[in-house]
Amino acid sequence: MADLKRKAGEDAAQSTSKRKKQWRVPRKDDAGSYSKAIQPGDSGIWATCDKGREGKCIGELRDLFAEYAENMSSEAASNGGDGEAQAEAGAETESGGGIESEIQAEIDDMHEAKKTQLFTPLRVDVQCVVFMKTAPPINPVTLVKQICQDAMDDSAKGKRTRFVKRLSPMTEIGRASTEGLEKVATSVLAPHFHLQPAVPRKFAIRPTLRNHNILTRDSVIQQIAKIVGPGHTVDLKNYDLLIVVEVYQNICGVSVLDNSFERLKRYNLAEIYSPTPVAPKE
Repeated sequence: MADLKRKAGEDAAQSTSKRKKQWRVPRKDDAGSYSKAIQPGDSGIWATCDKGREGKCIGELRDLFAEYAENMSSEAASNGGDGEAQAEAGAETESGGGIESEIQAEIDDMHEAKKTQLFTPLRVDVQCVVFMKTAPPINPVTLVKQICQDAMDDSAKGKRTRFVKRLSPMTEIGRASTEGLEKVATSVLAPHFHLQPAVPRKFAIRPTLRNHNILTRDSVIQQIAKIVGPGHTVDLKNYDLLIVVEVYQNICGVSVLDNSFERLKRYNLAEIYSPTPVAPKE
C-alpha cells in the first residue's frame, strides 16, 4: 500500500513538472525571444555591446527606437494638421491627390507600421553584436543619425543608454559573397552616385569583417570602388559620403552616410556620452 502511494506521488510530481515546462514563459533575454535569422533584403541596425550584455542591449534598443518611431509618427500627424494650408501650398494632381494626400499617406504608413512591428531583433551568432531589423517607413540611416545627433546635443542631460555602444545602420542586407555584395551595393549606391545629371562626389569606403573568411578587406574596397564608377574621387579625410560595408559570417550590409559621421563619434553612443580623454601632445 505504501509503495502504491509513493508511486502515485511520483507520477503526480512528474506530471506537474511537465506542465510547468510546457507553460514556461520565456524571458526577454532568452535565445527564444529572437526571431528568425537575417535574410537577404532585410534592412536594420547593428549595435555593439560588452560581452554578456546582448540581452540588455536589445532591451535598450527596443525602448529607444520605439520612442523615436512614436515621435516620427506624431510629427507626421502634426505636419498634416493644417490641411487647407497644405492644399493651397501645392497644386493637386490629376488624380485628386497632392501634398495633403501625400502627408495622409505617410501618416497611414506610420499607423500600418505599428501593426507590422517596426523593430525586430534577429538572431546573430556573434558575441558583443546584436541586430535590430527595421520595417518601412523606418529609414535606419536617418534614425541612427538623429539618435546620435540628439545624444550629442543633449549629452549634458545624462546617458539615454548604458549597454549600447556603436550603432551601424544598414540600408540593405545580402549574402556575403562577391555576387551578393555586387547586388546589394549596386542597389544602395545608385541613388547617391548614379543619378543623372551626375554630381561628382568625394567618397570613402569603410569595411568591417567579422567571423568571415571568404571576402577580404581589400577585395571589398576594390569591388565597391568599381561599382561607384567614374566621375567620383576617393578622399579618406574630407569625404562627402561614406560607404559602410559590414560583413558578419555569411551576410553583408551596405549603407551610405554623410560627412557628419566623424563629428558624431562614428555613431558610438558610449563615446558621445563619455568621450575618451585625448592624450596631451608632447
